Amino acid sequence: MVISGKHAVKEAIKSGATIDKLMILTGTVDREHKEIIALAKNVGVKVMYVRKEILDKESPKNQGVVAYTSEFKYSTLDEIFAISEKKNEPPFIVVLDGITDVHNLGSVLRVAECAGVHGVIIPKHRAACVNETVMRISAGAAEHVAVARVTNINDAIKTLKEKNVWVYAAEANGGLIYKTDLKGAIAIVIGGEDTGVKHLTGKLCDGIISLPLFGEINSLNASVAAGAVLYEAVRQRTGN
Repeated sequence: MVISGKHAVKEAIKSGATIDKLMILTGTVDREHKEIIALAKNVGVKVMYVRKEILDKESPKNQGVVAYTSEFKYSTLDEIFAISEKKNEPPFIVVLDGITDVHNLGSVLRVAECAGVHGVIIPKHRAACVNETVMRISAGAAEHVAVARVTNINDAIKTLKEKNVWVYAAEANGGLIYKTDLKGAIAIVIGGEDTGVKHLTGKLCDGIISLPLFGEINSLNASVAAGAVLYEAVRQRTGN
């Protein structure tokens, strides 16, 4: 959904609406635009500076500012737990710590849905959101797996642990995944493409699990790693 105009965009940001992208007219320096930019940066919304013709194409009466809000219906942590309870299964959750590539997000959602994951948790800011590209890459899986978009990943992990969910970070230099019990209530944290799992987030986890790597490259693509880790959990949880 597109929101345009200085007042409408400013109020949308102040209300806490999820803003996926904010475009501001290049060279704009008036007070209201500066206020919008400051509000956006304060909540982690990326600001793009573009030419007038680009804004006019999106909305003729834009007043130098256009925002895009997500139309995808996100779930809550409670709804994810409700899904596991309805299926009478221990919670099986994926936490994405800063995946910024929409293609990776779409691929992870597709793997998660196929693996029977009850829900995926993503950060509200500085990460990819569920958009048209994600929906396409996930082959529609995004419509069938619950996705919770939270303000703070670390707070979400603390909530999971309070509910007796064991949280594991998928990172290098951890315990071999094949020797880790993944049959109970678990959450797997997958890090961003360039940064991996953030240091503080890793410290909150109950353990680090690693896939064996035999080549010269010391890391896997985020979605590939997610697939390998989740299906080892599936193997254990199904007894195969």
